[in-house]
Amino acid sequence: MTCVYVVGVAVVDYVFTVADFPSGAEKYRAEHATVVGGGCGANAAVAIARLGGTALLAARLGGDSVGEAILSDLRREGVNVSHCDRTGEISSFSSVLVNGEGERQIVNFRGAGLVESTGHLAPPPETHAILADTRWSAGALAAMETARERGIPGVLDIEAPAERAPFDAASHLAFSEQGLAHFHPDLSPEEAITQIAATHGGWVCVTRGADGVNYCGPDGAGHIPAYKVETVDTLGAGDVWHGAFAMRLGEGADEISAVRFANAVSAIKCTRRGGRSGTPTRAETDAFIKETGPFN
Repeated sequence: MTCVYVVGVAVVDYVFTVADFPSGAEKYRAEHATVVGGGCGANAAVAIARLGGTALLAARLGGDSVGEAILSDLRREGVNVSHCDRTGEISSFSSVLVNGEGERQIVNFRGAGLVESTGHLAPPPETHAILADTRWSAGALAAMETARERGIPGVLDIEAPAERAPFDAASHLAFSEQGLAHFHPDLSPEEAITQIAATHGGWVCVTRGADGVNYCGPDGAGHIPAYKVETVDTLGAGDVWHGAFAMRLGEGADEISAVRFANAVSAIKCTRRGGRSGTPTRAETDAFIKETGPFN
């Protein structure tokens, strides 16, 4: 079984479904509401577990009730949380609005007094890939350096704002559009990743939602289209994409195959409400790809 070590944020999301995003300082009524686990790293770990991999999550939490709720939910999903640190003061949580088109608006509190030391990060010897998000730069750097030392894929999920420190140690840089624009606001996505790849020397991509994925690496540049689906909720779609991508690399797939697989996982998730609860299983993903082909 493929083991992916994930260093990243874990939160609780308070999700409200509304017809339209608020535009003023008024009271608004939600059409639906739920409380779900979230966070880039945690969502990716759940995706890995549902897709049949072994997911070990190293997240920074507080010793509060929010932290316990986060861990309880992850345990139910089959994620190994023994590498999480709970010495912080306040765990992270978010308010999430999802509109009638399935787009989301997020306000996140990143927590308080969370551990800064990376000493608790210890991927086991049988780890096949390491994934880190950029919410904790020191942790991401330590994770990517470990991946490089072991000669396994080190995937960096780059959201804005982010520091460049972990970039050089990662074998694969995966930007969101917002994360890429944070570093190169005056360049097109294609121009930006080409420039980054030239200096980085590894493989670089940007995930662009319904517009697919642009990539650039040692073997050239290109574009992989997204699957066309009826979107109802994009919450967590990028996170599960990164989990699926890292797991397929850990299984030995090439980058193009890994992107196509991750695109399928993300597409299925977008057809379902509830953030990461909409993440498909491996059987569901394989059936979707078989039915639609590499693209649809």
